[in-house]
Amino acid sequence: MNHEKRVVGEKAADLIQDKMIVGLGTGSTVHYTIKKIGEKVQRNELDINCVPTSNASAEFARSLGIKLSSLNDVPQVDITIDGADEIDDHFRAIKGGGGALLFEKIVASNSEKVVIIIDSTKYVDKIGKFSLPIEVIPFGYQYVFETLKREGFQPKLRKIDHVPFTTDSGNYIFDMNISHMIDKMDTEHLEQFINNIPGVVENGLFLNLIDVIYIGKNGGIEMKTKNVDR
Repeated sequence: MNHEKRVVGEKAADLIQDKMIVGLGTGSTVHYTIKKIGEKVQRNELDINCVPTSNASAEFARSLGIKLSSLNDVPQVDITIDGADEIDDHFRAIKGGGGALLFEKIVASNSEKVVIIIDSTKYVDKIGKFSLPIEVIPFGYQYVFETLKREGFQPKLRKIDHVPFTTDSGNYIFDMNISHMIDKMDTEHLEQFINNIPGVVENGLFLNLIDVIYIGKNGGIEMKTKNVDR
């Protein structure tokens, strides 16, 4: 699928116009977008300002000479290009497999347009097969864990080498299977329920945020827009 990622990632860079404020997503597909943007910047084809959604994206973009700013220092993001772990034809996505869901959602929420770029394996009939990441503060994370368990969920604390994974904000992540709940509870209600638990910072459900989907498929690209396909 790396070929699909490269094709769709590089194509997304063509959406960027001079003087734009651009949200740079996180992940293996967006890596190709950032690289392509960097090449255009180095050739003086683009003069843009970018808001990264993770330390990893910031470091890579900076190494390519891309100008970066904090979200606090820009009025609004014109366009954000990001990946997804899953997305369906209702434009509902699950994100956060790389642990950047909090910054990704904040930047997306402050963007005029959000474009999701994926390979063909990430476009699904119904989200839920990929575990939903939930970002929690370390203080009292066990309370969040027990609360979710009482409601019938089975959250798992994400660990790397037996040590809790830590986000760029210093938080932990629970990965939680929600496939059995998708048909029982609408995703908006599920999102609200999770975020209302004290100690939860954010979850990886991206609802009503995405405008366009670019799907790498068979060496080409399929584009879906919300107004046409929803």
